[in-house]
Amino acid sequence: MLLAVAVENTRTLVGLVFEGTVKRHWWVGTDPRRTADEWAVLLQGLLSGESPVSGIAVCSAVPHVLHELREVVARYYHDVPGVVVEPGVKTGLPVLVDNPREVGTDRIANALAAVNLYGAPCVVVDVGTAITIDVVNPAGAFIGGVIAPGIETATDALGNAAAQLRRVELVRPRSVVAKNTVEALQSGAVHGFAAMIDGLVSRICAEQALDPPVVLTGALAPLVAEQLTTPVRNEPLLTLHDLYRAFARNN
Repeated sequence: MLLAVAVENTRTLVGLVFEGTVKRHWWVGTDPRRTADEWAVLLQGLLSGESPVSGIAVCSAVPHVLHELREVVARYYHDVPGVVVEPGVKTGLPVLVDNPREVGTDRIANALAAVNLYGAPCVVVDVGTAITIDVVNPAGAFIGGVIAPGIETATDALGNAAAQLRRVELVRPRSVVAKNTVEALQSGAVHGFAAMIDGLVSRICAEQALDPPVVLTGALAPLVAEQLTTPVRNEPLLTLHDLYRAFARNN
C-alpha cells in the first residue's frame, strides 16, 4: 500500500493507493508551522486501522512543508522505500519551458497523470489555491500553461480590500444575476471563474491548434464543474495517480 501525500498551499491531499487504485483519501489543511512530529501524528491517525504502508511518495508546492515531510519519511518511515517528486526525479515527461526547475511539481504531476490516463495532447485544469491550466502537446511534452488567482484567494482579497464586502460561503447562487450582495459575490466566484476557465481553455486550444481532452482536478473543482461549458474529464484525485506512477518508476 502506497502512502501518497500531495501538498498544496492551503490543502494537502493524502491517499492510500494500491496497484494504481486509490483506496482511501483525505483532505487536510496545509499549515507551514506544522512540525515533522505533528505531521507524523496526523498521518498515523489517518492510517489507523489501514493496511501497512509499503512505500511513500510526496510532492509539495510549499518548501517548508516539504522539509518537514522529508523528516517524517526519514524518522518514521525509514524502513519503507520513498520518493519525493522534485526536479531530477524521473517522470518520463519532457518539460519544454524556459526554466523547468521553476515549474511546480504538482503541475508536472498532474500533467503526467493526465497523459497516462488520456494520452497526449491534453489540457489539465487544477482549481485550488491558484487556478493552473497546463498543456501537454501531441508529442507528450509539457509546454507550459496559465496561472491565475484561485477562487478563495480572489474572494478573500476582495473581502479585505472592499469595506462593504465580506467573505461568503462558496456555493452556487440561485442565478447568475443575483438579488443580494451575498449571492452577487457567489455568482462572481462560481460563474465568473467558470467563465474564465472556459475562455482560457478556448484560447489555448485555438493558439495551439489542439482539440484535446480537458482534465479537471483540484480541491475546488466540484464548485465550478457543472458551470463549465467546456467538456471535461473529472479526476479529483489526479495527483495521487501520478505519485503512484512516479513511485513505481523510481523504485
